[in-house]
Amino acid sequence: MDILFQIDWKSVFVPSVGILEIILRGTLIYLALFILLRVLRREAGSLGITDVLVIVLIADAAQNGMAGEYKSVTEGLVLVVTICFWDYLLDWLGHEIPAFQRLIHPAPLLLIKDGRMLRRNMRQEMITQEELISLIRQQGVESADEVKECYLESDGGLSVIKKRF
Repeated sequence: MDILFQIDWKSVFVPSVGILEIILRGTLIYLALFILLRVLRREAGSLGITDVLVIVLIADAAQNGMAGEYKSVTEGLVLVVTICFWDYLLDWLGHEIPAFQRLIHPAPLLLIKDGRMLRRNMRQEMITQEELISLIRQQGVESADEVKECYLESDGGLSVIKKRF
């Protein structure tokens, strides 16, 4: 019974790795993944790339701190705070600096113009004709011929402007 209440408080709270190393590792991982995901492509759905990235990294960082892969809870908490800091800073920079806004949230990409699918833009985002037709049908449009303009938005959503007949 005595073994149940023996806690090594030092290993629980005293970091085994330097705090600056944890901050540096969290910073490098967050920024590298952000750049990689931003360059590769936009993701469809209502969550933005940074939202998904933050959720995954925070879950992993918190899990490492709780599971003991780090030697202390403090290390896990420092990494979580570092990731939250970068997420907040990038959002703030995107709000305050227009050039940074374009990096964080890409401009809408035109996929259909006057009923004609723009294959180059579709290829850039790896969207097939079948996928695009399915997406515009979900917007209540039967065929590309009815579309004046169709954009892939920065959050992965689709905006469809119908032709006026």
